[in-house]
Amino acid sequence: MALTGLGLVVAITIQPRPGMIIVGLALLLAAGLRLTLPTRRAGWLVVRTRTLDAAFLITVGVSVVLLGNTIPAVG
Repeated sequence: MALTGLGLVVAITIQPRPGMIIVGLALLLAAGLRLTLPTRRAGWLVVRTRTLDAAFLITVGVSVVLLGNTIPAVG
């Protein structure tokens, strides 16, 4: 959550492109954690089954990174 917050702060205050890439990478990190951590330790990452959670996080993470790369550089 802290990494996602950092990405949002960067997107709002500095530039949208690196901020959104940070958010996407945070989602991919969450997917990796969901796949590797036991269910009891995964905390808020547990919504449905491990496979469904990881697939959703990977899909959204990759989408955000790809969309972040389409934002034109500012400045």
